Amino acid sequence: MFIYKLKAFGWHLVASLLIAAVSLGIVFFVWYPQPLYQATGVIKIFLIMLGIDIILGPLLTFIVYKPKKRTLKFDLAVIVLIQLAAFAYGFYHVYDGRPAWIVYNVDRFDLVKNNEIDKRKLTEALPTYQKVSQSGARYVAAVIPKDDKEVSQQILFDEIGYGIAPSQRPELYQPLDTVAALLVTKSKPIEELYNYNDKSDVDNILSKYPTVSSYLPLKASAINMVVLIDKAEADKVVNIVNLRPW
Repeated sequence: MFIYKLKAFGWHLVASLLIAAVSLGIVFFVWYPQPLYQATGVIKIFLIMLGIDIILGPLLTFIVYKPKKRTLKFDLAVIVLIQLAAFAYGFYHVYDGRPAWIVYNVDRFDLVKNNEIDKRKLTEALPTYQKVSQSGARYVAAVIPKDDKEVSQQILFDEIGYGIAPSQRPELYQPLDTVAALLVTKSKPIEELYNYNDKSDVDNILSKYPTVSSYLPLKASAINMVVLIDKAEADKVVNIVNLRPW
């Protein structure tokens, strides 16, 4: 009897691991590529979800499995449905909270997640910014109109009163090259990173990017990071790296 239980547990575990491997690939290579999974803090949540799901399903199969049990097929079907429902629920929330936009905002970049987007005026956004990419976050700039004081005041009021930052409003989005001059003037000298990080960490990362001369902070929900900027090509963001900006 124990051997049959162990085999059923093993087959269920293998199937669960295959699903977990596929979902890991999607989450950490498509939706949350390095270092964004660290910036958002999703890794702990997702791995806990997977761990519970992988262990719970096979364990329940081991408990209920009896070769001659009359209701065995029904019991196993219920277990699989519960497991899939729990997995789908967690996976959807990981999907819904994926990084959607990396938005230049005044003097930094903000990492905006899909579920943080203010959709009240979504139809007023440029068509390319009305939908979130399924294959990773895109760079944009949030540009507040200076010639419309009423709109500017409303944006400020929403930020102060409701916590809705300009970077969360797609109707303000413009291509990053529209703020190329600001990227140059607002970016910080690369040497300042040594004030907030271990010298060896900075040296190791900068050795991979010899053309970088400045950076801008990236404000994220879990860990703030650094966006490397090439001043010689101001509208070109080199990369996001796991260093502290402040």
